[in-house]
Amino acid sequence: MKGLFWILLLANLLFFAYIQWGAAWLQGNKNLPEQPPLNAGKIKLQAASAVLPTVPMATPAPAPVSQVSAAVASTCVEWGEFSGNDLSRVSAVLDSLNLGNKLAQRHIEYTSGYWAYLPPSKKRAEVDKKIAALKKYGVTDYFIVQEPGKWHNAISLGVFKTGEAAHKFVESVHAKGIKTALTGERMSKLKFTIFQLKNLDSATLQKITALQKEFVGSEVSSGACEAVTP
Repeated sequence: MKGLFWILLLANLLFFAYIQWGAAWLQGNKNLPEQPPLNAGKIKLQAASAVLPTVPMATPAPAPVSQVSAAVASTCVEWGEFSGNDLSRVSAVLDSLNLGNKLAQRHIEYTSGYWAYLPPSKKRAEVDKKIAALKKYGVTDYFIVQEPGKWHNAISLGVFKTGEAAHKFVESVHAKGIKTALTGERMSKLKFTIFQLKNLDSATLQKITALQKEFVGSEVSSGACEAVTP
């Protein structure tokens, strides 16, 4: 009971002290700076449906004119190199396209090359027999070597700039049934023709590219045309 008495007494003393000096404690905080009142009259609420400013979209650039057509019109296409029967065949193909002044040709010479041939025969009768066999199998482009010496009476089937082109040609001849055809290096002046085609449209260029596959060893390239040899 004595403990409870002292607790109540202490509580009364604290309450009395708060009544006497609490107001002074509160007045000491009046020196703190007061926050200025908000100007309520100037505050405006934005409408929930306010429209945000529209950012202009960049206008896409117009599609460029077909670069393929422009490139074809401003460049020269060269197709070559041809000689012998291939030259006759490709000339006929290009004539059928009616290219007019868009078509020209230049010539190039090599001092050495490769050839496909049938070995020399000692007698003319053997040469005639080989020629008959060539015609039978559809080979019409050939000539008989007339010059005296090692290659007299040999039958040339074609001359080529590279050994690879000569080998491919001989393989095609073997496939026809002429198994005696050979290839070798031929030290002589060889003349080839290169066709130049200018200002072609896309359709004609595609035709030329497709036809190129029918002529073994030929190449189609584009660029500035070289001067034409008369």
